[in-house]
Amino acid sequence: MAAYTQILEDLNDGILTLTLNRPDRLNAWTPVMQAELETAIRAAGDNADVRCIIVTGAGRGFCAGADMNHLQDIQGDTDAGAKSATARVERSAPEGLEKIYDGRFGYLYACPKPIIAAINGPCAGIGLIFALFADMRFAAEDAKFTTAFAQRGLIAEHGIGWLLPRLVGEANALDLLFTARVFKGDEAADLGLVNKALPSNELMPHVMELAGHLSKMVSPRSVAVMKRQVRASYFQSYSESLAEADTAMADSFTTFDFKEGVASFVERREPAFQGK
Repeated sequence: MAAYTQILEDLNDGILTLTLNRPDRLNAWTPVMQAELETAIRAAGDNADVRCIIVTGAGRGFCAGADMNHLQDIQGDTDAGAKSATARVERSAPEGLEKIYDGRFGYLYACPKPIIAAINGPCAGIGLIFALFADMRFAAEDAKFTTAFAQRGLIAEHGIGWLLPRLVGEANALDLLFTARVFKGDEAADLGLVNKALPSNELMPHVMELAGHLSKMVSPRSVAVMKRQVRASYFQSYSESLAEADTAMADSFTTFDFKEGVASFVERREPAFQGK
């Protein structure tokens, strides 16, 4: 595994846990953290040993938003601000879903592995945007959320203006964006922003149980195809989505995982999927 300075990386039994690791700053976002996360997640997408990715925060926070020291450095410097807004890991020309979802976090949608955000504490600004690009989100009931942008003189950045209304509806999205008010995990669950809110001591056990199921009991190939289908569907007609599904279904009948899925059911045993 790579050596990182602002995230921790642990791979165990198919589950890769990435932990934002600046607890003294509530894991405030920096360009280094951004680059390390992207590097780790891209590598995980290509690693057959990784079946599921969890992202959480060290200490009592998930991510308190952009590091204010960094924001002060770019204040009033249009060029510096633009460079910060577009900073990313060097990579080849975007393909597949990254052609559709350009910008800082498109790689999360393009990653073929399921990504779960375990929001253990304060989640604000760019930290919230990152979490919204995860496939599933679970939060501590008392975790505090805020979009924060309007109170910093900023705008709905990095695609949240497109994504948030699709998760919580336009009226709720405009409320959260305009007011930048603080709300907690239980309200986030009521809004549909997170899948579920749990007591703090139950958060990681719940997420780990789900990740364990995803790593062992379902076909990684199926999950990757489904993830791509859902993300692509926002830019497809029903007929286009159906045609793609018909082709993918025919392809699936020829795979090892289909044969293994049927065999494990008939033989009443756990499957041993290979992702192919």
